[in-house]
Amino acid sequence: MDAGRQVEQWFQEYEKDITNYLVYFTGSMDVEDLVQETFLKAFQSCGRFKFDSNPKTWLISIARNAAIDFYRKRSVWQNLKEKLSRQPSQIESAITEELFIKKAETARLLGAIHTLKTNYRDVVLLRGIAELSAEETGEVLGWTENKVNVTFHRAVKKLNLLLKEDEQSDTSF
Repeated sequence: MDAGRQVEQWFQEYEKDITNYLVYFTGSMDVEDLVQETFLKAFQSCGRFKFDSNPKTWLISIARNAAIDFYRKRSVWQNLKEKLSRQPSQIESAITEELFIKKAETARLLGAIHTLKTNYRDVVLLRGIAELSAEETGEVLGWTENKVNVTFHRAVKKLNLLLKEDEQSDTSF
């Protein structure tokens, strides 16, 4: 199969997984450019892909590196400031209370994830959000399976602690 068809097949199979991973990794719903860049880089590097591993793992590695490169150019904190300074549209202000609560809870989780140290954040996103196995996560991060499992356990423990602290300090939820 030629590279174009192979990457097109992968796009159909894994585009949603890559998009979800990037949304959680970046904290932004605006990840279309990063998704496109991921699959463009996959197309350009398809000849180097070893079919002895899962293409989803390889694509998430590419997506992760693309996001890191993007945010090296543009500070995460700058993005956060822009999001907070935007005025909500009329459609957004008309959402129901239930959707607002769900959005707030997701924002709390995302905020807590982004306060974790880098290793913890990476493993939580790959294992918990992208739902990669410990072995696949190890491939992406260059870690042993044992290190992935230990780090994930510690990260989840820390995340739960952060969420409990946040819940105790914010009684509105």
